[in-house]
Amino acid sequence: MPIPQFLLQKNKKPKIFFVGVGMETLQVMFIALAVIAFNQNVVHANFYKSTVFTWGAHHSSISSNGNDLQLVLDRVSGSGIQSKKQFMFGSIEMLIKLVPGNSAGTVTAYYLSSTGSMHDEIDYEFLGNVSGQPYILHTNIYTRGNGSKEQQFYLWFDPTADFHNYTIHWNPSQIVWFIDGLPIRVFPNYESMGIPYPNKQAMRVYSSIWNADNWATRGGLVKIDWSGAPFTAGFRRFRARACKWNGPISIVQCALTSTTNWWSSPTYSKLSYSEMGQMKWVRDNYMIYDYCKDAQRFNGQLPQECFIQSFQ
Repeated sequence: MPIPQFLLQKNKKPKIFFVGVGMETLQVMFIALAVIAFNQNVVHANFYKSTVFTWGAHHSSISSNGNDLQLVLDRVSGSGIQSKKQFMFGSIEMLIKLVPGNSAGTVTAYYLSSTGSMHDEIDYEFLGNVSGQPYILHTNIYTRGNGSKEQQFYLWFDPTADFHNYTIHWNPSQIVWFIDGLPIRVFPNYESMGIPYPNKQAMRVYSSIWNADNWATRGGLVKIDWSGAPFTAGFRRFRARACKWNGPISIVQCALTSTTNWWSSPTYSKLSYSEMGQMKWVRDNYMIYDYCKDAQRFNGQLPQECFIQSFQ
């Protein structure tokens, strides 16, 4: 799978001049400083070292030195994991292979979330369907406990045939949902206009598979066919290139523009021209629901962000 381009870019180093210091000494100093700075803020992860099972561990598994995860749903229970650490800004990626065949009534979820009634959350949820019918990708964002910002998509590939890269890039300027490097949705920070934005609460990474046949497929009309159980979703190469939460001070530290906090650099403050074109292609051809176009749902009073160009 191609890794999103922004993960491959290197930060430019500032020009610093030292007098009376040899080149070899400078190289050692720079390497040492870079390692210290990187290790303070950025967390590399795999399932074995960086997550714990929250439920269903008895029928799920981690393999390949911690790089592969299988979550299982059967009549007894679903299963799920959460990251051990909390994060404030960065890039979270996961390769996912969804349940094949008749997955109606099942939901495979991958998301970031804080806790409490005023929680923040950034979602990917994959709604299963009967054999031959496409999955629906359900995305949402909660700020201060308020969601209702759903956008749904069909996918332009078979998500059960192979693993695909799903990345959440979250920084002080915007949140971007990527699939295999293509942006499908952006939620900019317009807090200055009174629109809440998730930048004060740390979030963990969660993945799960569960029984949602009361709503997931055709509004709950299609139930799970348990003769096809167990249902297994595959996860691979969990990477949290993100700022580790060290308490409230991280609200400021993780948002600083620096070479260490690469996610906050101006390059990632908005989509590039080519990325905007890619997102337009996805949305023009595969979006099937947008809360900003559902005036009836909101009794004619669409949320404020729906009138801002960047949200269209």
